[in-house]
Amino acid sequence: MQTIQYYLVGGAVRDRLLGLPIKDRDWVVTGASPEQMQALGFRPVGKDFPVFLHPETHEEYALARTERKTARGYHGFEFYTDPNISLIDDLQRRDLTINALAETTTGELIDPYGGQADLEQRILRHVSTAFAEDPVRILRVARFYARYARYGFQIAPETLALMRSMVAAGEVASLVPERVWQEFEAALQEPNPECFIQSLRECGALAILFPELDRLFGVPQPAQHHPEIDTGIHTLLVLQRAAQLSQASTVRFAALTHDLGKGLTPVDILPSHHGHEERSFKLVGELCQRYRIPKQFQHLAELTARYHTHIHRAFEQQAKTCLNVLEACDAFRRPTRFEDLLIACQADSQGRTGFENRPYPQADFFRAILLACQAVDVQAIIQLGYKGEQIRKCLYQQRLEATKQVISHFKTQSS
Repeated sequence: MQTIQYYLVGGAVRDRLLGLPIKDRDWVVTGASPEQMQALGFRPVGKDFPVFLHPETHEEYALARTERKTARGYHGFEFYTDPNISLIDDLQRRDLTINALAETTTGELIDPYGGQADLEQRILRHVSTAFAEDPVRILRVARFYARYARYGFQIAPETLALMRSMVAAGEVASLVPERVWQEFEAALQEPNPECFIQSLRECGALAILFPELDRLFGVPQPAQHHPEIDTGIHTLLVLQRAAQLSQASTVRFAALTHDLGKGLTPVDILPSHHGHEERSFKLVGELCQRYRIPKQFQHLAELTARYHTHIHRAFEQQAKTCLNVLEACDAFRRPTRFEDLLIACQADSQGRTGFENRPYPQADFFRAILLACQAVDVQAIIQLGYKGEQIRKCLYQQRLEATKQVISHFKTQSS
C-alpha cells in the first residue's frame, strides 16, 4: 500500500521564495484515493477532478493528476487521477515554472523544472509544450506579468513565441466569454494592469479578444495635448495612472475604455477626434455585452466615455452645463460612482507624457458643485407649498444658483 504524501504547491511556495505575503495555500496529495481522503475526514468539493477541503484548516487538497487534450478550447480536457501519479507528473501540467514548485511538509523544496532559477532571474517561462493546449494560459501569463512586472519580471521569449503560435492556431478564439472576463477582471486588480494589455498585444491576442483596444495603437492625437501622440500608448498610460489612483477595478476598466471611439475616427479628420465620446460610449456597451461584464463596470465606463471631455473642460462650461452633467451622471443619488468618474477623468488627464504630476483641479471643482447642490434643502422647498413638477423646477433653480456661486468662487480664487 502506498504512503499518502502531502505537498504545498504553487503560489504559496512561489511567493514565499519571493518574500511576498502568502494569500492561499494549496496542496497536492499523492498515493491516495478519493475514498481514503474522505475516510481521513476531508470534504470533497471538486467538480472536474478530486479536490478536498481539510477538516480543520479548510485549505484545498487536490489529488495528483494528469490531463489530456481532447478538443479545442478551455474545456477540451480529460483529467486522470490515480494513487500512482507522482508529484513530478502533476507539476509538469502547470503553466509556468515559477508555479511548478512544491514543498514537503518538512519544508524541503521540490523544483523539477527550474522554477527557483526563473524566480531569481525574474522570468515567466512555460513548463512544457503542454502549455499550448490551454488558451487560458495566455491570459494567465499576461496576468502574472501584470502582477510581477514591478519586480522586474519579463515573459521569456520562447514563451511569448509559443503564445503567438497559439493565437495563430486559433486557440484564443475558442475562449468562452466568462473565462476571458474572469482573467481580465483579475488582471485589472493587479499592480500594473497595463502590462496585461501590453502582453496580449505582443502575442496577437488583443486583436482577437479586444479589437476595440488593439486598433487604438498607431492612431495619432494632437501633439500639443498628447505628447505621446499614439492613442494606444495614451490608453496604457491612463490605465497605469488609474491603478495608482484607485484600487477599484471599475475605475481602472473605465479608464482603459474611455477612448475606444478614437479607433474609429475618420481618417480625414485625424489627429482630431471630434465626436469620439459617443463612439466610445457605444463601443463600451458592445464590449460589455460581448463578455457579459457586470453592470457596475459598464455604467461607470459608459459615463466616463461620454462625459470625460465635459469634465476636462469644467472651467469653460456654463453653470447649466455643469449641473446637467451632475444630473446626467445621477450624481445626487450615486455620489460614490460620480467620485469614481472624477478619478477616471484625472487618470485620463495625467496619463499623458509630461502631465503625470500636473494638478487636476477640475475634480475639486465638480466636487464643490456637487457639495453645494447637495446642501439645497428639498424639504424647505416642499414647506413653501410647491408640489409635483414645481418642486423639481425649484430644486433645479436653487441648485443652479449654488453652481453659479461655486463657479464665481473658483474664478475669484484663480484671478
